[in-house]
Amino acid sequence: MLQAATAFPRHAAPVSHADMANAIRALAMDAVQKANSGHPGMPMGMADVATVLFSRFLKFDPQNATWPDRDRFVLSAGHGSMLLYALLYLTGYPDMTLEELKNFRQIGSRTAGHPEFGHAGGVETTTGPLGQGIATSVGMALAERLLAAQFGKDMVDHYTYVIAGDGCLMEGISHEAISMAGHLKLNKLIVLWDDNQISIDGPTSLSVSDDQITRFQASGWATIRVDGHDPEAVAAAIAAAQKSDKPSLIACRTVIGYGAPTKAGTAATHGSPLGPDEIKGAREKLGWPHAPFEIPDAILKAWRAVGSANAGKKQAWDKALAALPAPQRAEWDRRIKGDLPADFAKVIDDYKAKLAADKPKWATRKSSQMVLEVINPAVPETIGGSADLTGSNNTKTAGLNPVKPGDFSGRYVYYGVREHGMAAAMNGIALHGGLIPYGGTFLVFTDYCRPSIRLSALMEQRVIYVMTHDSIGLGEDGPTHQPVEHLAALRAIPNLLVLRPADAVETAEAWQVALEQKHRPSVLALTRQDLPAVRTTHNKENLVAKGGYELIAADGAAKVTLLASGSEIAIAMTARELLQKDGVPTRVVSMPSFELFDAQDVAYQEKTLGPGTVRVAIEAGVRQGWDKYLGIKGGFVGMGGFGASGPYELLYKHFGITPEAVAQAAKQRL
Repeated sequence: MLQAATAFPRHAAPVSHADMANAIRALAMDAVQKANSGHPGMPMGMADVATVLFSRFLKFDPQNATWPDRDRFVLSAGHGSMLLYALLYLTGYPDMTLEELKNFRQIGSRTAGHPEFGHAGGVETTTGPLGQGIATSVGMALAERLLAAQFGKDMVDHYTYVIAGDGCLMEGISHEAISMAGHLKLNKLIVLWDDNQISIDGPTSLSVSDDQITRFQASGWATIRVDGHDPEAVAAAIAAAQKSDKPSLIACRTVIGYGAPTKAGTAATHGSPLGPDEIKGAREKLGWPHAPFEIPDAILKAWRAVGSANAGKKQAWDKALAALPAPQRAEWDRRIKGDLPADFAKVIDDYKAKLAADKPKWATRKSSQMVLEVINPAVPETIGGSADLTGSNNTKTAGLNPVKPGDFSGRYVYYGVREHGMAAAMNGIALHGGLIPYGGTFLVFTDYCRPSIRLSALMEQRVIYVMTHDSIGLGEDGPTHQPVEHLAALRAIPNLLVLRPADAVETAEAWQVALEQKHRPSVLALTRQDLPAVRTTHNKENLVAKGGYELIAADGAAKVTLLASGSEIAIAMTARELLQKDGVPTRVVSMPSFELFDAQDVAYQEKTLGPGTVRVAIEAGVRQGWDKYLGIKGGFVGMGGFGASGPYELLYKHFGITPEAVAQAAKQRL
C-alpha cells in the first residue's frame, strides 16, 4: 500500500478548498440542467479530488496548452465531461469560456457530451467509450518514459494522471491496460478511481464484486484507499504516488452527486439533470447562494492563480530547450512538429529503385519488414511492436531493442496478447507527441482493436496498424483467422487509410504514404503468402499515393479492366493474359487504397477505371465497397462467405478465385 505524505497548496487563495470544489459542482449542475442532458453526478462527486490535483500537483499552463512537458490529465470517465470543462474554464484556458459552458452539448460548441480531442486546449484525448481513457493513458505514460530516455530529464519529466470510474474498470480493455502498465513499471502513471459504487443501472453490486485493489496489486501497481472528500488525504496519496516505483491506483471513495439533497449517492444523478428543485436544495446544502453560472470573483481569481502557477516552470523549460546543442534542438523541434526527416523521400526512392532491380518475390509482410529495415534507422521516432506475433507480423528490425520494465532505451514494445490494449496505447503514444507508433497483429484481430482504431481516426492520429495474414491466403488456420469482411469493415471507418499493397515496391510506397499522414491513421493489410514482383520498372512517383493506377495497359483498345488489390493482382495479371490470348484487350488496375483513389479528381478516376470497358474486381474478401467502381455491368470475383482450412493454393481454387474464373466473368459481360 502507498504510504501517505504531506502535500501543500501552491497558492494562497483567500478562499477555501470547499469554495473551489463547489464552483466545479455548480457549473456541472447548471450546464447539465441548461442542456437538459448530461451527467452531473460524477463531476459533483469528484470535485474535491480534481481540485486537489489541479491546485496542488498538476503541471500545466493554460496559455501554452500544448507545452510538451506538461502533465497529462485524462478523464477516462468521459461522461463526466463537465468536470473537465469546468476546470478548463476556471483555470483560464482561453478557448473554454463561460459561453462554451452554457452551450454544453450543443452543435458547434467546444463542450461536446464527451471530451473530444482537438475541440479545446486541455482535452488530451477523446474519451467516452469507457476504458479507452485509462488504456490510452498507458501509451502516454510510456511515451514520456521513452522520450525521457532519448532526450533527458530536463526536456521530458512529467506525470500522466487519470480519473477513471467503475465502468472504466469493468471494461475488458482496462485489464489489458493495467497489466501492461504494471509489467513495464510505468511509475509516472497515477490513476484516481472514482469509487462511488454506482453505475447507470444502480449500485455496482448488481453486476460486479471485484476487489479492485487486489486486482491492481496483482498487476504490479501500488494502491491506496482514501476518502475522496478529504482533500488532505487525497493530497497525501498523490504525493506518495509520485514517489512510487510502480504505477499507482488511488481508490477515492466518493458520493456521486455530492451535495444533492435527495439524489446524492444514487443512480438518479448519473445520467440526468438534477432538476430545479434538487439544484436549489444542493445550493443550500453546499452553501452556494450564487446564480447559475455565476462564480464569485474571489473564487475565480483563486482558480486563475492555479492556472498561472506553472508559468515559471514553463519559462525554465523554454530555457532548457534553448540551451540544447543545435542538432538536438533541431531534432526535438522536428519531432514535436511531426515532420519526417528531410531526406526521407530520397531514402524510400533509393530503396524502390533497388527493389525494381532485384524483383523479390516476398510476402508483403516480409516486404514490410524489409522496408522497415530502411525506415527505422532513417526515422528514429518510430516505436514498433506486436501483440505477441512479432515473428508473424515481421515488425521487429535490426537495432530495435526491446522496451523493458524500467528500461525505456529501446524502440520495440512486446505488447503481449493485448490487441485492444496495444491499439489504445499506440493512440496514447501518438497523442503524446514526438513519436510515431506502429504495431502488428493479424488482420482478423482488427475486430479486437476496432474501437481504438476508430478513435485513431476520430482524433486524426498518425498510428500505423500492421495487419498481416490478410485473406484466405493464410491457409490452414482456417475461417476463424481468415478475414473476409475486415477490409470492407475497415474501409467504412471515416478518416482511416486502408492500404493493401501487391508487392515489395507497393509496400514501400504504402509505408511512405502512411508515415506522411500527420492527421490520419493507416492500416497496412499484408499477406502471409509469397507474391511475385509486379512493379519491375522504377518510377520515382509514389503510385500507391494515387490509391489506384493502371499497372498494365491493354494490347489494343481496351475492352476489359480488371481491378484488384494485394495478392489478387497476380491473379488479375494471369487473367489478363488469358483474355488477351482470346482476343480481348485487357488492362489491369492496382487498387491499393480506396480512400486515396476517392480523393483523386474525377477525370483521373474515370481514366483509371477505363470508360466504356467491362470492369471486374478481384479481392479475396467480400464484395462490399467495390460496386462503386464497377458500373452497371461490373463483376466481382471474391468471397461470398467465410473461408475454410487448407493449403492456400487449394483454397483459392475451392472458392473460385482463379484467373480462369476472372476471365470467364469478364467474357460473360462483354
